[in-house]
Amino acid sequence: MAKVIGVSTNKGGVLKTTITTSFAGLLAKSNKKVLIINTDNQGNSSITFGQNPDSFEITLYDVLLGDNEPQEAIINVYKGIDILPSNDDMGFFELDVITQKDLYPAPTALLKTIVEKVKESYDYILIDCPPNLGLVLGNVLNVADEIIIPFQPEVYSMRSLTKILKQIENFKEGHNPGLQIAGVVGTLVDSRTNVHTEVLQECRRYCYEKGIHMFDTVIPKSIRSANSVAYEKLPAVLVEKSSNRLIDSYYSLFEEAFGVGTKK
Repeated sequence: MAKVIGVSTNKGGVLKTTITTSFAGLLAKSNKKVLIINTDNQGNSSITFGQNPDSFEITLYDVLLGDNEPQEAIINVYKGIDILPSNDDMGFFELDVITQKDLYPAPTALLKTIVEKVKESYDYILIDCPPNLGLVLGNVLNVADEIIIPFQPEVYSMRSLTKILKQIENFKEGHNPGLQIAGVVGTLVDSRTNVHTEVLQECRRYCYEKGIHMFDTVIPKSIRSANSVAYEKLPAVLVEKSSNRLIDSYYSLFEEAFGVGTKK
């Protein structure tokens, strides 16, 4: 049955989607079958593979609310990679659920019910999360085996990190005792700036003191991923054949996170 990994933090624009889709690409290259569950209403995981979120008639929103089965919404976007997509409808999910408690008495278990229906069809399920700590994240934490936390080393980032770590710990104690933090990964890192270097060092100290793994690999700031999505409609790891700093960092992070390497 599939291992379920969420990529989450309560801050936008820190490469959650890029990490999710890059891992999916590298897992597919390793002959694994992967499902990406896109829980963010922006639908960026779908966009990465050239899909228009507005074109989907059935999405995660419909499946969560019980109107459709997950197989009706899942689409194939690349060999070995399927997506359970979202679009703007997902923005109504939390309000629709909390105002109809009679229909949804276990609001944080809705995603878990869906995953149980498809888990046997995949080797890995990767969940791309929205940048907040609401009901959607509660559903992710309820079903995930592991969480990977992107960390952009800016001045206020430590505050965001401590908040999501506390949320994960609280949810683990109350709902999902098997939940683990796979690690914190530095993203959009510009090693030429003192701020990034200092904040990364602070983060490593904090994680060490709390017994939280922080990946050795950091993802550098680069436009290569954006260019691959814009021009090739694929994650950069499925496009670029030659070695470069960005691609090498994703291969290195993948090897750390999954314990295996794959050929470029």
